[in-house]
This record gives sequence, C-alpha cells and structure tokens, in this order.
Amino acid sequence: MKQILSFITLCGLIAMSCNTAEKSPQDVEAIMQDTSKYTTIKWQDTAINFGTKKMGEIVNITFACTNTGSKALYLYDVKPSCGCTLVDYSKAAIAPGEQGKIEAQFDTKKSHPGEVHKTVFVRVNSSDPSTHLSFSGTILPADSASTPKK
Repeated sequence: MKQILSFITLCGLIAMSCNTAEKSPQDVEAIMQDTSKYTTIKWQDTAINFGTKKMGEIVNITFACTNTGSKALYLYDVKPSCGCTLVDYSKAAIAPGEQGKIEAQFDTKKSHPGEVHKTVFVRVNSSDPSTHLSFSGTILPADSASTPKK
C-alpha cells in the first residue's frame, strides 16, 4: 500500500512539473487572452548593431529578456520580418526572475550589400503584448577583400 501511495505521489509531482513545460500554441493563446496571467518583461537590448560583415557570412544575434513580474512569461508568435532570418526562442515558461532569449540567425547571402535593418516580431503575455526587436549593420560585397588581389 505504501508503494502505491508513493507511486501516486510521484505521478502527481511529475504532472505538476509539466505545468512549467512547453505549452501548446492553444494554451499560450489562452494565456495571452487572460490579463490575469500577464506579467512584466525587461529586454536587455531591443536594437542591436552587428557591425560590418561580408556578403555570405552568417550573423548570430541574441536578444535576452528577464521576467520582472510575478507570473510565468511566455514568448509567443516570434517571427522575423523576412526569409533571410531564422529565429529560435525560449518556448517553455520563463519563471519570475528568470531569463529567456530569442536567437536570430541572419544569412547575408539572402540580403544585399549596404546598410540592412531587420526586425523580429514577438508577442508576450504582458500589458504591452507586441514587441519589435531589431538588428542592423553593414554588408560588404563578397568580392571586397581586405588583402590586395594579385
């Protein structure tokens, strides 16, 4: 009997720990609609300049945020402004006081030489649910070598 009770308790603990795991898009959408589940967020940077890169290079950008509220924070519906950028982000709940991140990978081959400005659109469960994160820099043509040609 003691073993059965221990097993049931263990199952309960596992089920409770699942509440902080990844939520389905429907779960997160419901949280986004329920203002009682809103929290606050602080972004480390919302605009990053990556400097100068040569055409063909991959640029990796990380946007970090901290959940400054008292409820779980969810990053949701994270989308880049164009096909030259891929994004990955913290999909599990971010506990109060913890950090989350969005990693953007910009492929300069899919862009153009010169100044570039890109945006990552993010929805979060806060009173200001839409965030625009941006990065910019200069892309040099691939044939612009730093060493003289022979």
